[in-house]
Amino acid sequence: MKLHREALTPQMQEYDRFFDHGDMNYQPYLMYFHQQGFRSPTVNSDRSGFRLSVGPDGERASVAGHVPPGPVRLITGGSTALGIGATGDEHTLASLLWRRYAPSGPWLNFAGRCYNSTQELLLFTLYRHLLPEIDEIVIFSGLNNLTVGRLPEWQQGDHGAFWFCGEYFTAMDELRERNRKTSKVFGRRSDRARTSRVATFDDVRRDIGQVIDSAAELTLRHLETWRRLAGPNTRISYVLQPMFLWMGKSCSPEEKLLFEEIDRISKLGTWEELYGDISTPDVARRFAEALQAGCEKRHVRFHDLNPVAAATMTGNDWIFVDRAHYTDKGYDVVAGLLAETLGLS
Repeated sequence: MKLHREALTPQMQEYDRFFDHGDMNYQPYLMYFHQQGFRSPTVNSDRSGFRLSVGPDGERASVAGHVPPGPVRLITGGSTALGIGATGDEHTLASLLWRRYAPSGPWLNFAGRCYNSTQELLLFTLYRHLLPEIDEIVIFSGLNNLTVGRLPEWQQGDHGAFWFCGEYFTAMDELRERNRKTSKVFGRRSDRARTSRVATFDDVRRDIGQVIDSAAELTLRHLETWRRLAGPNTRISYVLQPMFLWMGKSCSPEEKLLFEEIDRISKLGTWEELYGDISTPDVARRFAEALQAGCEKRHVRFHDLNPVAAATMTGNDWIFVDRAHYTDKGYDVVAGLLAETLGLS
C-alpha cells in the first residue's frame, strides 16, 4: 500500500535523495552540508551545496554560483529556512521573498539542514567572502537549538550539541583507540579505563528550563558575533520559526494523515516521545521571551512568528508536510508574513 507521504508529498523523496547519508557532503568545521551540484525537479544546489533561489524573471542565484550585483539579502537557519517540503526551488522562503513579497533586491538561500546556531554562524564566516555587500539578514530558526539542547550534557561541550554528533563521538573514540599507546608497568600492561560514549534516550536532559536557558544563551552568543561580522549597516532580524505545535494549530485532514503515519513508521519513536516536552506553546513563549530581551541588547530585531502565523491559519489550511516543514502554501503564507512583519519591500 502506498504511503500517504508518497501520495500527498511526493517531493519528499527528492529530499531523501538530497540528504542521503551515503552521499553526505562532510565538511571540515561544519561537520556536514548538502550535496554539491545536486539536480532534480524539486531541489538544486550549487558547487558548494547552497540551494538555488529563483527571482522574478526566473533568474537563479546562489551563494557559490551566480550572485547578482549587490547589495544582496540572506535568509539563513535550518531546514525550514532551506525549504524542505517545497515542491521546487521557487517555493522556498528566499525565492518567494525575491519573486513576490520583497522583490526590491535579490535573496539568497543561506540555510543548512539540521544546523544549530553554531553551524549557522560558521557557515556565514566561511562563505562571506563569496558575497557582495549585504543589507539584510533574516535568521529564521530556533527549533534546532532546542532539540539538540536536550542531548546529554557530555555532548554539549562549549558550543552546543549538534545533529548526528553521536556519529562524530563514536568515530573520534575509534580514532583515539587506534592511536592510544599502552605502557608496561612492572611487566604488566596498563590500559586506560574505557567509558561508554553511546547515548540513550535515558540520557536526555529533562530539565526544560535548563534546555531553554542554554539554547537561548547559545543563540544570543552567536547573534552577538553575527552583529559584529555583518557590520553596522546590515540589518539583522531573528525570527522564531512557526512550528505546528508551537502555534497550537489544529490538523487539516492531510496533516492528520501525514503526522500519524510519520509517528507510526518512525524507528526512533513518535514526535511526542522524542520532542513533546519542548513542543508546547508555553516553551515557545518562554524561549521567545529570553531571546527578545537578549536581541534588544545586541541591536538585532526579534519576532516570534508563531502567534502571527496562528492568527492567519485555520484547521482546514494544509500548511505542514510534517510538524516543522511547510507545504508550498505554508511557505507562501509565511513568506508574506515575514515581509509584512519585518517591513521588507
